[in-house]
Amino acid sequence: MFIIKAVIGLFRWIRRHFRTFLKLKILFILLVLIILAAGKTYQHWDDDPDRGAVAITNGAHGESYSTPVYLKQGWSEADSLWFYNTTQGSGLLPYDFFLSLEQADSTELLRANNNIDKFRYLPQKPTFFNPDGLAVGFVKETYQGHDYMGYTCAACHTGQVNFKGKAIRIDGGPSMADMVGFLTAMEKSLEQTQTDAQKRERFVKAVLALKNNYSNEEEVLKDLKKWGNTIKLYNTVNHSHIDYGYARLDAFGRIYNRVLEHVINKAQLKLALLQVTTPDDKRILNEEQVDAVLEGINETIIGDVQFAVVMERLGSSTGKLPGLNLRDQLRVREAIFNEPDAPVSYPFLWDITHSDYVQWNGLAANAGVGPLGRNTGEVIGVFGILDWKAQEKGFSLSAWITGEKSKKHTIDFKSSIDLTNLGRIESHLNSLQSPVWPEDILGKINRDSAKRGELVYNEYCSSCHQVIERDNWDRLVVANMSNIDVVGTDPAMATNSVAYAGYAGNFESIYQETDVGSVVVQKRAPVVQVLTAATKGAVATPDADKYAVRRIADWAYMLGKSFFDNEIKPSVKSGNYKPDTTANPYQSLLSYKARSLNGIWATAPFLHNGSVPNLWDLLLPTEERPTEFCVGNREFDPVNVGFVKTGCDITDPKDKRRFIVEPLGNHNTGHEYGTGKDGKEKLTEQERWDLIEYIKTL
Repeated sequence: MFIIKAVIGLFRWIRRHFRTFLKLKILFILLVLIILAAGKTYQHWDDDPDRGAVAITNGAHGESYSTPVYLKQGWSEADSLWFYNTTQGSGLLPYDFFLSLEQADSTELLRANNNIDKFRYLPQKPTFFNPDGLAVGFVKETYQGHDYMGYTCAACHTGQVNFKGKAIRIDGGPSMADMVGFLTAMEKSLEQTQTDAQKRERFVKAVLALKNNYSNEEEVLKDLKKWGNTIKLYNTVNHSHIDYGYARLDAFGRIYNRVLEHVINKAQLKLALLQVTTPDDKRILNEEQVDAVLEGINETIIGDVQFAVVMERLGSSTGKLPGLNLRDQLRVREAIFNEPDAPVSYPFLWDITHSDYVQWNGLAANAGVGPLGRNTGEVIGVFGILDWKAQEKGFSLSAWITGEKSKKHTIDFKSSIDLTNLGRIESHLNSLQSPVWPEDILGKINRDSAKRGELVYNEYCSSCHQVIERDNWDRLVVANMSNIDVVGTDPAMATNSVAYAGYAGNFESIYQETDVGSVVVQKRAPVVQVLTAATKGAVATPDADKYAVRRIADWAYMLGKSFFDNEIKPSVKSGNYKPDTTANPYQSLLSYKARSLNGIWATAPFLHNGSVPNLWDLLLPTEERPTEFCVGNREFDPVNVGFVKTGCDITDPKDKRRFIVEPLGNHNTGHEYGTGKDGKEKLTEQERWDLIEYIKTL
């Protein structure tokens, strides 16, 4: 009643003071335009001519290169630097800690350029938006009054190609980063800092000298232990028997695990712990031990901090705690989470805003708010701070959207995820174009050979790999989906995305829509269902760091922009795949997409899992492709089109640069088009070279 009276009163005031209302309206519009103009101007203040890039001398793997140059991809210097340095809400480690943390076995900083280069991230010099000179895609995130270092899109989606001492930076290209190696080194550094008195003293002194978030030694040491446990937990949960090496990550598997970690409740966790058994079917924990492990743990939402406590207690033998060995701890991990054992190449980002489906398996349509949901899921995976907690039943938009509205408790999806910036970054990518083969650096294209190759491409490739105009502003890129049995490439990523399951927490018994009807989420459910619900909840929750009016205004603007600015419309997937059915509502995900190949020359290694080093090898039958090669060297091979595949010790299992195709997840099988196995005539050697020459022109 009060609201109705207030609205009536407002209309009466407007009618009596209409001219004043018009003036206020014009003033408000002008103010909004000024704010928008100021924001756009500020966005272009960082315009360093080198885009922050630096030369490296005696770098990792014996590489040295001059200051990287950039190709014409539709972005200015300011556009690149804004993309590199705009936070999406990731909080991997307190910012003061990252600035001060030393390498485990050295007094050199973990963030030192040569160390960053070793993990194949891209070192940068200080610029306006990056005053501390962090690597590409390493940014400061401020959440709830504290500063954190986190990843932004650029960390995994900016590439580099070297050739004879020259370096070419590729915006939107796949990174060669070894994220697992970097996070393992971070874990070791945090552990060593806690146990080494001198290193700890230097660390505390450096953190306090920043005069930022910490005022005394006690605060520093408390958070040092907390964040050391958090990083260790992440690495333990996501340990895999597959060595990803460089240029790959099982992003889906890690996103899945992070969601499960933040939705499982205490009762479900207890049930999982009691059911863990050895290979001979003996339970490794009794109820008394489980109760000791879970003492004081939240009843509803657990999260990473308390999960770290649980894992620490599982390994302790104090009191009634079980003192599990590492093998049994991994058995506990397997009862709750899923091994992320299907690493894939980091996809390139040009044309992403023009594509109907983006992910390798076509998980979500790119229409409407699809991009916002996709990017929110990504931030969940790359260390968004998820302060999710249970709240008493009451009106909650997220509860309505996720299907929790009838629950006794609902989830408050408060987090550091920056929905506004996610929308801005997606819009920013709209102008990014694929890189054109730089003939002045990598050599001239044989135009006669390329012309012959175009005919080969039209016969053998174009039915799946659409040819587009890279600079056509209204281009539409259609993903052609191929069932894994048809294309024959490694099935691990696709099958994991459908088969992996976990405890659904508060999402148990909610209804969730699929393309073939609604399903009921079970206690243990496909993780794709849990992720879908969690992503909806996060998207429905305004930014916690803004005051109330701005929170709602920014959130409404962001949702509206997602709906009305997105030119991609809902459409049925194209290609040769098995459709979803009521018996298998996610069957269509057992497929991989074929992409347009413009700029593909800059995205080696090839196939979705990076199992083929260059284009020449990709055109060979599986049995003729290399089964062992090296990954991690940025030196380019312009003849075979890919990175050089030598330079490591293939016989040394500790050499992270070696790639072996034997384990599932690393298979280099399939995609044998033009080899005589696809029902068409086998390509001659000259036709293969002609085809490669044409692909260089795309």
